[in-house]
Parts: sequence; structure tokens; C-alpha cells
Amino acid sequence: MKHIFKQGKSGNENTIFLLHGTGGNEHDLLPLAEMIDEEAAVLSVRGNVDENGMNRFFRRLAEGIFDEEDLIFRTKELKNFVDAAAEEHRFDRKRVIAVGYSNGANIAGSLLFHYENVLKGAVLLHPMVPRRGIALPELTGLPVFIGAGVNDPICPPEETEDLMKLLHGAGAEVEVCWGNHGHQLTQMEMEQAKAWYIKYMK
Repeated sequence: MKHIFKQGKSGNENTIFLLHGTGGNEHDLLPLAEMIDEEAAVLSVRGNVDENGMNRFFRRLAEGIFDEEDLIFRTKELKNFVDAAAEEHRFDRKRVIAVGYSNGANIAGSLLFHYENVLKGAVLLHPMVPRRGIALPELTGLPVFIGAGVNDPICPPEETEDLMKLLHGAGAEVEVCWGNHGHQLTQMEMEQAKAWYIKYMK
């Protein structure tokens, strides 16, 4: 997968795993990684799916309706990529923290829904529930930050609440930051995500 890797500062073993939104690329969230932890390594990936010229991490059948078969395939593909990247770039596979926005948050959530011990933690910015009706792996103690907008037309509050309940049910420690806004990222979310990171990931 097309990606950018930036080596971290000596003594910081964390790798921030960046996953862009629909139509984005591997450069979009680099400033966010810099803000959250400028000394961590960074692995930023471009989605392999092309939707009318827009990069995505998996196919969808319509707005808000995921192609589940492709989601499962792409989730495995992404996990395998991270495993291989850890060997290639020599970072600690057990200290990977996903930071995903929108479509990127959905694929990061899908990693948690399908694989145990796949991430050290996750920042999910405006995510949806990746799949329903499946048993989640053991996520006891896994820290997850969710950024959500009460007026988000793409990811309504009920979706966020459902995701929070499902992750809680698998044992994850979930913190939700609500803002009075829509689907866009806000400065408040970024600051809350950084505070969460300092608390749980340092």
C-alpha cells in the first residue's frame, strides 16, 4: 500500500497510524500526528480503493451502506500491511495507535472488530459502526477515543452511541468527545484527542 513512514525520536516507541477520509491521501493527517505527538513514528497510508477518483479504504454500496465483503477483505489487507511495515521499518508492532477520520476511522474500527491485539489504542474521528451482528474480539482495557458531532449528517449521534456500546461490551475503555458541529474535524476534537493520548498512550 502507498504510504509514508517517518521515524520517531529515540526513546519514543509509539507509531501513529494515520488513516484518511474519503477523497484524502497519505499527506492529509500528517499535521494531526505532529500535534498529537511530534516525537512518535508515523505510518500514514493511502486507501487502495478508487471511488470515482476518490481514495477510500473499502467499497460502499451507497452513502452509509458498506460493502461488507470488501470491508472484511480490506481490513485483513490493512492488518497484513501493518504487520509487514513493522518488519520493514522496524517499529514496535505492539505500540501502534490508529488515528482515523471518517472512512479511515471506519477501517480502524473494523480492525478492532475483527482482530485481537491489533492496536495499542485508537482515535476514531467521526466513525460509524463498521459491522453489526458479529462477536467482537477481547478488547479489555483497550483505550479508544471517539470524536463526534451532534449535528453530523453522515454519522448521526445514534451511530456513535451504538459504536460506544459495542466497544464497551467487548471491554474497551471508550472516551467520547461531543461537539456542536457536523462531520468536519474541529480544533476542540484535536485538543481532546491529544489530552487522551497523553493520558493513555504515553
